Amino acid sequence: MAKIVSIILGGGRGQRLYPLTAKRAKPAVPFGGKFRLVDIPISNCIHAGLREIYILTQFNSASLHRHVNNTYRFDTFDKGFVEVLAAEQTLQSEDWYQGTADAVRKNFVHFADHSPTHYFILSGDQLYRMDLMDMFRAHVASGADVTIAAKPVTRDKAAGLGILKIDTGYRVTQFIEKPKPEQDISGMTIPSRIRVREELEIEGDAFLASMGIYVFSAAAMERAVDNSFTDFGSQIIPASIDTMKVGAYIFDDYWEDIGTVRSFYEANIGLASINPDFNLYLENAPIFSNRRDLAPSKINYSTITTSLASEGSIITNANISNSIVGIRTIIESGANLDGVVCMGADYYETREDREANETAGRPNIGIGRSCIIKRAIIDKNARIGDNCRVGIDAIARPDGDHEAYSIRDGIVVIPKDAVLPPGTVL
Repeated sequence: MAKIVSIILGGGRGQRLYPLTAKRAKPAVPFGGKFRLVDIPISNCIHAGLREIYILTQFNSASLHRHVNNTYRFDTFDKGFVEVLAAEQTLQSEDWYQGTADAVRKNFVHFADHSPTHYFILSGDQLYRMDLMDMFRAHVASGADVTIAAKPVTRDKAAGLGILKIDTGYRVTQFIEKPKPEQDISGMTIPSRIRVREELEIEGDAFLASMGIYVFSAAAMERAVDNSFTDFGSQIIPASIDTMKVGAYIFDDYWEDIGTVRSFYEANIGLASINPDFNLYLENAPIFSNRRDLAPSKINYSTITTSLASEGSIITNANISNSIVGIRTIIESGANLDGVVCMGADYYETREDREANETAGRPNIGIGRSCIIKRAIIDKNARIGDNCRVGIDAIARPDGDHEAYSIRDGIVVIPKDAVLPPGTVL
């Protein structure tokens, strides 16, 4: 029988998601009101019966450790686990992870203890649902050493992804990392026989982009990392194509790489649309996360359209549209939110806390009275004072980081624990 170890790559500093990654690892970034990004790959693993899961990370990993320890506790009889492996000094190495492949190499001794027959390599910052066991069965049936999950894309999207060339037997014969727009890659289109067989719905030329999801046989993995390569996408995979049998598994459903503030924002807002590309309401494939036992959301005299309100929120006399309201979010009377991602709060303030805030002239956690906020991300425990205007007024500011906020692609980001005094205009 196959014995599979799943490895979720936590990524580096997450600079493109800053300031959301200022105080946490990228996989620990809150998502969809009540989840964390890491819940997506872990949920895919659990649905596939893969319960020996490692998460590799090294930056700001405390909150990730907390979330994993509080959430994923398997019973003692199935011997499953979800374990975070942060960079550590050993007699063999005193360095931090130099890349995804280096992280796997440095932790190989931990993986080998389980005597696996195969490895799944997954990313900690992607949004998708996949039947991982279907991919595994395709891998075994093909006799491949390595199988890469690949998604059909158009030429304009190919520039930001690793592009695979395959033959009619789904074997990968060539790989190009992020081809420039002017580069001729016409010879790497998907063979017409495969397009017909798979009924891929894409107009014009179609290319296969690597999703950063791989299956390795144990022997292939050992060979693949027995070198000084540091990255899977740009080094390990091209080298494997030259020396091993590498196959492609075509995935033609929703998949989004949450690599930037803009993609994070759009993926969140998309969850609240009438017909979302990624549906949270599938009973047979839920996204697992921490069970907090919070009360239902309380909504007083408010108008809410195409939005999600997570448990424990209290919303009073507000107008909310196209938004995500995270756990324990307090929204006071007269607030108007349009296209806002609220991550919520880690705790409720007591009456004594609120009295102390008033004495100190400090806003309470949440969104104050008569605030107007548009196209913004509000991180956890932020304090937005009364009568603030965020993203409304035509103030031309370039992308950058400021004392209590940042701007990315026109999206205002209020960092975790930030304070906006009453009357602030951004």
